[in-house]
Amino acid sequence: MALEIFRRKEQKYLISSQQYLELVDRMQPYMRPDKYGVDGKYTISSLYFESPDRKIYYETKNKLKFRQKLRLRVYDDANIDSTAFFEIKQKHKKVVNKRRMLLPLFEAYRYLNDSTRLSLEDFETSNFQVLKEIDHYRRLFNLQPEMIVSYDRHAFHGIYDDELRVTCDLNLRCRNDDLALEHGAYGLNFIDTDLVVLEVKVNDSVPLWLTRILQDLNCEQRGASKFCTSLELLENEELGHEIEKEFVGGVI
Repeated sequence: MALEIFRRKEQKYLISSQQYLELVDRMQPYMRPDKYGVDGKYTISSLYFESPDRKIYYETKNKLKFRQKLRLRVYDDANIDSTAFFEIKQKHKKVVNKRRMLLPLFEAYRYLNDSTRLSLEDFETSNFQVLKEIDHYRRLFNLQPEMIVSYDRHAFHGIYDDELRVTCDLNLRCRNDDLALEHGAYGLNFIDTDLVVLEVKVNDSVPLWLTRILQDLNCEQRGASKFCTSLELLENEELGHEIEKEFVGGVI
């Protein structure tokens, strides 16, 4: 069963495709492919929410110590009956907390369309408490569907430390003209296709062997916000020229 509430630390890197291939090869003695997908490979599509005053964007852009996002996520070739993950992602410095619930995609849409006239008890979900938190957060800031971000993920778990997780996200794309997740993972590339977003996820500290590999491969630790970079590509004029745009691989 998927975890619904968890906490961990994250380190982000922006690496080249060649660094990614070398990293995967050198991690083999220590890491195994994620049990989901084929050899740890699968596609993620997330519907992100935003407020009319761009609260989520500016919290992320200004790197506030505490910030959060709301998203609805599906995996691979989802249809209207597929399981979706509705979650609040909170970040305090480098510590990430996720509170999420599972529900059919059609039920998530029903909540988004009918929650003003129906009681929360009328919706089918794996975690009613998280639904209440999502509903409160959404209403407090008038969060509405904004865009879909998709990418291909190659994920690994530690062989000797199951709490260690490494993910590599490739072919990152976004769209805001079609907000139906069941229509598939497509859109404009918002990061150079030769670049990979690497995330190292741990409960405590990154193991020494992985730190040495990352140093040997000259992996650059750099935060690359999928949310901000996508929004800047899709809404360049609306955000204004005074905003310093994310520059990732020459796309923005």
